[in-house]
This record gives sequence, structure tokens and C-alpha cells, in this order.
Amino acid sequence: MLAHLRLDDLHEIVEALAAALDAKSSCMCGHSERVAELSWQLAKTLGLPPAEQARIHIGAHLHDIGKIGVPDSILNKPGKLTEDEFAVIRQHPDIGSHIVGKVKVFRPVVDIVRHHHERYDGKGYPDGLRGTEISLGARIVAVADAFDAMTTLRAYRSVVTCSEAVAEVRRCRGSQFDPDVADALIALAESRKFVSTLCSSVAAAGFVG
Repeated sequence: MLAHLRLDDLHEIVEALAAALDAKSSCMCGHSERVAELSWQLAKTLGLPPAEQARIHIGAHLHDIGKIGVPDSILNKPGKLTEDEFAVIRQHPDIGSHIVGKVKVFRPVVDIVRHHHERYDGKGYPDGLRGTEISLGARIVAVADAFDAMTTLRAYRSVVTCSEAVAEVRRCRGSQFDPDVADALIALAESRKFVSTLCSSVAAAGFVG
């Protein structure tokens, strides 16, 4: 279990791995850290035990580690991906789950890494799971990941404001996202409990304004 190492030690390890991914793609810079922070806030809002909050936080840090196995030409492509290129991108949860599965201390978060792109309605990947077939940790990280992707500038699309991203989470509540997790994010937004690192400066200004 994660208790075999101190949380500080684990965070140093996952932050180093996230830094390796950041070095591979400029558009990924800081993404894992922001997703981990929002995932922790969501887990806390949902009233999960501290140990589970910590597990989800670690898993969120590692959720995209499989993108290390995606060619730079695809990961950093400025335009729209082709179907074949998107098929390669879709391999990253499987790649990531195999990477973390090789490290005993990280095995408790394999579900989060593998299933953060599953959808509540069963239309996600890589395993087409639906509803509670998807672990709660993965359902939480799915919302945090999507929210950060929407509110962070990417080469292939413009950024949206935090309020627009929250509206999209609300719209996809019960289809793409677990309704309870979506509601937790909406509650956080309405209470203004987002920390500054969760949105880009452009999106944060749009939300506050």
C-alpha cells in the first residue's frame, strides 16, 4: 500500500515523473499538478477518508504518465489529430497502467491511470466501462482532467473561462461524468474554493469577472 513510503517521499517521486512528462510536451506543463490538486479538492468535498484522498491525489499526478510513450510529433501537433493519430493518443491510459503497475508502491493507483478516460455512459476508453464499474478515483480524475484541459491553453484550440468549463461539466453530468463528482465540482465553483493553480490566468479572470 501507499503507506510503505511517507507521502512526502511519494510526492517527490510523482513530481519527478510529472516533470519528465512536462519536458516532453510544453502544453502539458503543470497539467498533472493542477489535476492532482483539483482531484484532491473533489475527493475532500465528497467526504472521502484521508487515505483515499491521498491515493487519488497520487493517482491524479500519474494519470497521464503513459503519454511518455506517445510520439512527440503527435503529442505536440498544433492542428487537429487524424483518426490514426487519435488512436495512438488513446493508448496512453493502457501504457500508463503498465508503467505504474511495474512499481509495487504505485499499484493501488493503476485503476486511476487506466480508467481516467472512461465515461459514465460507457462510451469511454480503453475498456468501455460504465457507471460504478469505473472506480470512484478514476471518475474524480476524469472530471478534474477535463476541467483543466478546457481551461488551459492548448496549441489546437483556445482556452475557455472557468465558468464556461463548469457549464460544460454540468451539461455532461450523467453522460460523460459521474453526477456526484460533477455536482462536487459545481459546488466548489459556486463556493469559490478553487485555488489559483487550477485555472490559467485567462480562465480565472473570466470566471471571477
